[in-house]
Amino acid sequence: MPDEQLPVLGVNPSELTPKEIVAELDRYIVGQQSAKKAVAIALRNRWRRRKLDPAMREDVAPKNILMIGPTGVGKTEIARRLAALSGAPFIKIEATRYTEIGYHGRDVESMIRDLVKASINMVQSRAREGVRAKAAEAAEERLLDVLLPAPSAYAPSVSSSSGMGFGSAGAPSGNSAQGAKDASGSAELHEKTREKLRQKLKDGALDGREVELEVAAPGEAVGGIFAPAMGEELGMELQDALSRMMPKKTKRRKMTVAEARRALEAEEAEKLIDQETVTRQALEVAENLGIVFIDEIDKVAGSGREQGPDVSREGVQRDLLPIVEGASVNTRWGIVKTDHMLFIAAGAFHTSKPSDLLPELQGRFPIRVELNDLTEDDFKRILTAPKNAIVKQYQALLATEGVTLDFTDDALAELASFAARANRVSQNIGARRLHTVIERLLEEVSFNAAEMKGKKVTVDAKMVKERLLPILEDEDLARYIL
Repeated sequence: MPDEQLPVLGVNPSELTPKEIVAELDRYIVGQQSAKKAVAIALRNRWRRRKLDPAMREDVAPKNILMIGPTGVGKTEIARRLAALSGAPFIKIEATRYTEIGYHGRDVESMIRDLVKASINMVQSRAREGVRAKAAEAAEERLLDVLLPAPSAYAPSVSSSSGMGFGSAGAPSGNSAQGAKDASGSAELHEKTREKLRQKLKDGALDGREVELEVAAPGEAVGGIFAPAMGEELGMELQDALSRMMPKKTKRRKMTVAEARRALEAEEAEKLIDQETVTRQALEVAENLGIVFIDEIDKVAGSGREQGPDVSREGVQRDLLPIVEGASVNTRWGIVKTDHMLFIAAGAFHTSKPSDLLPELQGRFPIRVELNDLTEDDFKRILTAPKNAIVKQYQALLATEGVTLDFTDDALAELASFAARANRVSQNIGARRLHTVIERLLEEVSFNAAEMKGKKVTVDAKMVKERLLPILEDEDLARYIL
């Protein structure tokens, strides 16, 4: 993969050091340092690989990661934030969506097609950003043509004596000269008016005005009738291929100037983008930077039985194996190799263990990290420490109604305690329990916020106990409500 190609559209592996990556992850995720270190090293190794000699680079494969830990402790969030840091295409899929070939369900290769689709969208989006200024200029000119059509009197009037606007002596006739003068004056007036409209357009003064515009008509569901017979995915592939072959249709629509500007900018951007280059670079990005997060992998771990649902589970593992090892997958955009994609698998492994996976598949996830159960201290930090912490979210939501929400330290401690106790009494769902607890706590405030404009609500330990203690003390009720 040539080094100079990826940065063309603003896609480049992160140059953050492992310590900087962990520090960035700490802004969003509490604890789980071993998992953060593992993904930070994996991300840095991508940067290191690009510095190698091309002959060696092809042989350096990523070290896939297996995360083991209960739900709600940050497995998915770590992978998602890692992808955002690296600017890489990322997809999260559940292993239970896939079934062995021959069973009803999606085949495992579809995850690679989904990743390529995400890469195409990402590179296209960045390509549009690169041509945004030019597209805006072209859209502005087209919009001005609609708002102020050019007068037909620009061309000089034609003389009947010679058919070219000239007299018999070769000099311009009187009528032709006057016509040219009038046309020149009309053109000058039109240009001045156009510039005034341009300024109003830039200032947004015309945004609410209605215009009629010729825009691309939405594509019809070509080939949709084949989907049931061919399967959902093949049917969609055929529909997409046939849609591209059909001629583009347009229709006249009435819309505001603001809407027209957006529509025209999108059309002009598409004209400026070289789709062939976008596709080629997107495939390279997917192959070398793509991250596939496979959740619930413990659900396809067999338990040693040779019949029943475990047969299909082991089949999914067998189908996953070549993809994770390195295979060539056929997509609508071309062949994609999975050799240098990073696969991160995760599972709680409550009723199974990693050794229940096929030995060959275990070998393709050499890095194993265990994520810990969350403690009361972790819950308290989760409430306030992350960049977009739960408490900050609720404060911002109620501020839109003019309500000031304040939490005391003892209230935060009680909330953390209640969340931890609810996880013990009922199923342990990790940090997601905090959403349940705080939503229950603030139910009345949220319901009446529209009538509480200008008021301040202080949440203290007493309020937390009054709202949550009766529920938690009734174990059966807690199972349903908390």
